[in-house]
Amino acid sequence: MTQPWLHIIGIGEDGVEGLAPATRAVLDAAEVIVGGKRHHEMLDTPAERLAWPSPFDSLIAELEARRGKRVAVLATGDPLWFSVGAKIGRHFDASQIVFHPQVGAFQLAAARMGWSMADLETLTVHGRPVEQMIAFIQPDARLLVLTTGAETPGQIATFLTERGFGKSPMTVLAHMGGDKEARFDGLAESWNHEVPEFNTLAVDCVAAPDAALLPRVPGLADELFQSDGTMTKQEVRAITLAKLMPMRGALLWDVGTGCGSVAVEWMRGARYARAIGIEPKPERRAMAAANALALGVPRLELVDGMVPAALDGLDAPDAVFIGGGLTEETFDAAWAALRPLGRLVANAVTIESEMCLTALHKKHGGQLVKLSVERAEALGSLSGWKPLRPVTQWSLIKR
Repeated sequence: MTQPWLHIIGIGEDGVEGLAPATRAVLDAAEVIVGGKRHHEMLDTPAERLAWPSPFDSLIAELEARRGKRVAVLATGDPLWFSVGAKIGRHFDASQIVFHPQVGAFQLAAARMGWSMADLETLTVHGRPVEQMIAFIQPDARLLVLTTGAETPGQIATFLTERGFGKSPMTVLAHMGGDKEARFDGLAESWNHEVPEFNTLAVDCVAAPDAALLPRVPGLADELFQSDGTMTKQEVRAITLAKLMPMRGALLWDVGTGCGSVAVEWMRGARYARAIGIEPKPERRAMAAANALALGVPRLELVDGMVPAALDGLDAPDAVFIGGGLTEETFDAAWAALRPLGRLVANAVTIESEMCLTALHKKHGGQLVKLSVERAEALGSLSGWKPLRPVTQWSLIKR
């Protein structure tokens, strides 16, 4: 059996002195040590030293080139929790790696706050768009956030305040477990602290009576989206997402994405869910991008092009929604690309599109339904029902 040659070592604010004796022995015996500047400053060793490469993706090649040597990679805290260990673990067989975890920022922050780890959300915006935390702003939620710099808590305070959560207590914790440990407390609406660059933010979300309610389940109100009027409406959107079944890390193709309402709700519906919106009109792509940013899914990809040609070369999807550009050729291309157990949903509002869906249903099976929604509206001094356009929906699973 091949002996592990690659050791991923978590290290805390207390440096090498905080390592277990066995882990310290591994570090002392290393021939190559990879880490950040502050990690290397802790060490006195004859080993070859490597800084984090730029671009960071070249790290794997750097490690591969030293295969067979005793290599130690230093990471902060738990190397498998929003850290470099997960990236390395995806490229090397587990038999070649030994992980040496340390108490991480989340555990330390939860202990400082007296919060149960089981009852909160752990997020990172370190090196990632800070807007992605917006999707987690909900009444009574407790958030621990690894930040990307000294300015990040102020940005998050603004997000909270703009959405009616300005009374939310915020705490920034820095240098936890070391001699320079510091704590900064305040409310989102009046946050004005200058904090160290490396910090962890704790947020206890407190909603005002007029706070925006943005649940993770599908069916956000239509008015939360910028739109030119052409969009999948709230009630139909909720049913559509239920058939698409958002899942952790899964990819959606949103064909004819329009303002992006389905793609945005897909990404909000499951952690790390991805979506590619295909839309030929630039003004609609701009609206979709703005909606993704405002609703906490800034990583929505948008593709300019006409289907089916625009689908060529895209990553294989776990689900496909066809809200525009429906033809048999578009279906054939999407169905061929769809991964096993993938879900496809197509909505039609015109007679021509409905005829296409009926023919596809007859040929491929699946479920064909007619969705009708009526909303109460003012009718003079009284109220009456105003119907939305009926939607024919076809859905099926690739088995």
